[in-house]
Amino acid sequence: MSTMLGVNELASGYGSSEVISNVGFALAKAETLAIVGKNGMGKTSLLKAITGFLPAWRGSVQLAGKDVTRVAPHLKRKMGLVYVPQEHALFQDLSVRDNLRLGVLTDDDMPARFEQVGSWFPVLTKRLNQRAGTLSGGEQKMLIVARALMAKPEVLLLDEVTEGLQPSVVDRLSEVLVRVRREIGTSMIVVEQHLPFALGISDRYLVFKRGEIVDAAAVDGDAAARIDAHMRI
Repeated sequence: MSTMLGVNELASGYGSSEVISNVGFALAKAETLAIVGKNGMGKTSLLKAITGFLPAWRGSVQLAGKDVTRVAPHLKRKMGLVYVPQEHALFQDLSVRDNLRLGVLTDDDMPARFEQVGSWFPVLTKRLNQRAGTLSGGEQKMLIVARALMAKPEVLLLDEVTEGLQPSVVDRLSEVLVRVRREIGTSMIVVEQHLPFALGISDRYLVFKRGEIVDAAAVDGDAAARIDAHMRI
């Protein structure tokens, strides 16, 4: 199976403080990887270093075999690496339709992308002319994910996408992400505190602690217990 994303001995940080150290892993085509750990352990910083919002101090990032370590975030996005940050990033005064349009890379893709993403999020198709800021919290999170999927990403990075969501919305997002992987072969990294969600959609997991990987394995029936043991230390 081909490698879509390769992270090799990656290190980065803020100021003079190194917050991720010598991190390495590979993500295959249509694979989902969960990155879990306590808050403040560097998981978000890792995603920012992969996307280029934090500079790489050492190591490299490869996308579909190409070295993209020094490539700007917006160019990585055009190459298929799409990041959904933890913070809400909607244009509140724009309509749902216009927010979705911002996710499309070229106008030629617009009709096809609207049709496919609409099939994943039918609730949004009923609200295309509604201002994004008037949606419920769960609908806004769906719109954020839908906008990212408008770009038809090769690799999708999701940071705490379930935070603050009610269980029914979490279940809907889980269903959508499983469909996305099956239908268009997107590879995903899911940074999550919500273990049932993360493990339910993932093939493998990494446990992150103080900027380093301390455990990595396939998701199986014992994964939650193993992760919980790390979280209690």
